[in-house]
Parts: sequence; C-alpha cells; structure tokens
Amino acid sequence: MFAANHVSARLAFDNGTGLLLAVLMRSGVACVILLSLFVLQKKRFWLPPGAWRWQLVVGLLITLQSVSLYSAVARLPVVIALLLVNTFPIQLALLSWALGGPRPSLRSCLIMGTILIGLLVVLDIPSWLANANAMGPEWLAGIGFGLLAAFAFACALWITEHRLAGVGSTLRSLLTMQTVFVAMILGGLLGAVPGGMSLPDNSSGWVGLIMLALLYGSAFSVLFIFVPRLDMARNAPVMNFEPVASLLIGYLVLGQMLSPSQLLGGAVVVGGIVVLSLSKGR
Repeated sequence: MFAANHVSARLAFDNGTGLLLAVLMRSGVACVILLSLFVLQKKRFWLPPGAWRWQLVVGLLITLQSVSLYSAVARLPVVIALLLVNTFPIQLALLSWALGGPRPSLRSCLIMGTILIGLLVVLDIPSWLANANAMGPEWLAGIGFGLLAAFAFACALWITEHRLAGVGSTLRSLLTMQTVFVAMILGGLLGAVPGGMSLPDNSSGWVGLIMLALLYGSAFSVLFIFVPRLDMARNAPVMNFEPVASLLIGYLVLGQMLSPSQLLGGAVVVGGIVVLSLSKGR
C-alpha cells in the first residue's frame, strides 16, 4: 500500500497537485480511520504524565517526514526516493547507539557500508559528478529530502518505542495524524510552500490525490498500531520490500525505469537491509 501510495503521489504532483494539499488529504483520511477505530474500541483519551510533549514531537517529526518524502518523490524516480527513505533502519540503529543503546557489531557496520555503496550506485553518483546538469536541477535536492525523511522517521520510531510505549497505539497514531493535519492547514494559510495547496489540473491528478490519501491512510494506521509489537529497532527493514513494489508500479503507471546498474544497486540496498535485520534478530 505504501508503494502504491507514493506512485499515486507522483501522479498527482505531475498533474498540478500541491505538496501541502497531498499531505493534508492523506493525514485527513488517516485521522478519520483512526478516530473510527478509537471510538469503536472505546479507548480512553489519556496520556501518562510527561507524554504530551513527546507526542507533539512525534507529530512534528512525522510532519517533517511527510513533507520531505513527498518532496523527494516529486523530484526523483519513485523507487530512488523510496530507497533513500528506506535507509531509516541504518539511521535508527545509529541513533539508538548514540542514545545509549547497543553498539553496532563489526558485521553490522560492514553490511551498512555495503548498503551505502549500493545506494551510491542506484543514485548514479558517478554520472552526476561527471555532468550534474544532465541529472536535472532537482536531483540533489531530492536526495537531501529523501535522507531527511529517513532521519525524521527514525527519530519518530525511537521516541515511539522509548518514550511513548505506555500510550495506546490507536490514540498515539490518531494524535500524530492530527498534528500533521493541523500543521498542513497552518502551512497552507501561511503560504509556507508556493503552490502548496494547488488543486489537480485534471482527472489524472484527482485520481492520484484520492488514491494516495486512501492508500496512505490505511497503511499508516496499520503500521503505527503494530509498532510496539514489531520491535521496529530490530525489524524495521521488513518494510524494505516497498521499493521493489514501487519499481513495478512506477513502471506500469508512470513509465519510470532504472538502468541495469541502478537496479543492481537497488538490489544491494534492499538485500543488505534485510540481512542487517536478520543479523540483529539473532
């Protein structure tokens, strides 16, 4: 669902949809789904003492992640944007170590190094260095947004596990999406992003906007409800098959293709992160 959501987002952006409107729509649908679950499950609206500030931080981090991710998707082929974002398990492992968690083993460091080499290949860095203009003016910005989205997501996952474990998963997810929704409204009113609230130019843009909202709302709700049970610091790489799906969907819907060397680099990235996950699980 996440892969199809990102392809839908690129379809929407290519047909005039504003960045903030896309994030607003997807967070709004997620809020409706989560609020329905919250009411049906008869959950209590309660947070432990001191949890409110951490909940707000997570909401702001997911806001940053959402805007950065879609900014990358709008500038890069979808699969490359997702490969960048899916480096978040590496960033999460390093963040956990920096904040007092276990130090990555030598084997893990070697795997991380291999993943980074694969990422350099899939980004076609040699071609960019040889002729930056050929890669397009938005290439470097797209890379930066993709890595920023990964970092914001890794931080949100760490806080969720270490500071908000006592908060009900449905309530936590609902408050997170409400924060994103309100932030997008404020951003639109303040004109934070030029054209950020622009409506789609045609029916293809509307289809992309509606699909991204429905797909993301469902996928995000499922992910954050099950985060405590998945132990994301160890098993976050389970999501790294998403770029594989996006490669197929991106080709069928958008006609986006990578070169053979980039495909090989992408396989190294995905395979490396899966191996990293399995090695940590032992």
